[in-house]
Amino acid sequence: MRVAVIDGQGGGMGKHIVEQLRKRMPDLEILALGTNALATGAMLKAGATEGASGEAAICYNAHRVDIIAGSLAISTVHGLLGEITPEIAGALSSSPALKLLIPIQRSNTIITGITRMPLPHHVEQLVDEVERRIKE
Repeated sequence: MRVAVIDGQGGGMGKHIVEQLRKRMPDLEILALGTNALATGAMLKAGATEGASGEAAICYNAHRVDIIAGSLAISTVHGLLGEITPEIAGALSSSPALKLLIPIQRSNTIITGITRMPLPHHVEQLVDEVERRIKE
């Protein structure tokens, strides 16, 4: 199973996701895909198996993984303060991979019916779901 963790800006959320995935599933193949080199570097330092940066890398790999993990913002055009291009959003949306997205609500999009909780709790739920899918 191959999991892509996608993040931008400084890669803080992606770093946290990678750390928790690696801690629970040491042999998992984790691909760090950053919108920039700083985000990719943070995820690689956290234990990602390999990494790549930029629009082309994200679009190319979106169809080559089993699971895509990250913030809900990676699926919206101009998400992550504008780092998500229409091409990235389209590639992620059309990927057959399972998308596990954390509902961080920092923009003008509010997701109703979602319990607001600290980021570490959302990451724990995401990692639980990855682990469950791997065991299926």
